[in-house]
Amino acid sequence: MITVKTLYETDFSLWLEETAGLLRAGKLDHLDIENLLEEIEGMSRSERDAIESNLIRVLQHLLKWHYQPQKRSPSWAYSIIEHSRRLHKAFQNSPSLRRHFETVFDECYSAACQAASVETQLPLANFPKSCPFAQADVLDINSEDYLID
Repeated sequence: MITVKTLYETDFSLWLEETAGLLRAGKLDHLDIENLLEEIEGMSRSERDAIESNLIRVLQHLLKWHYQPQKRSPSWAYSIIEHSRRLHKAFQNSPSLRRHFETVFDECYSAACQAASVETQLPLANFPKSCPFAQADVLDINSEDYLID
């Protein structure tokens, strides 16, 4: 007999459907609690990881935009606007993620400096130790007007 716990290992999609059905039916004693908790916690981690990834990308391209103006490209502008939009949308869907954004901002700036240094071939020391961009500015990039010096 296939149990819900076995389904988790053999057919994840069916496990999700069965778990949803059990929850709807109120059959909590039949739930695969261990794996359900793992998946819920994993979803939270994934959302936080996406915040960090998008923040690094915005900061990285802002650094490139400001420290290599002669090499500016539409793809840099697009990347800045798109990843800022993704952050904004994540905060609309889950306002509590804003706290994570604020907590990891400086750490993400350091990662963005390293990435920008590699891509631009500029020494890491060329970039400020403290982020020159305000958190609010990173989130308010919604048009190319922001990118005009």
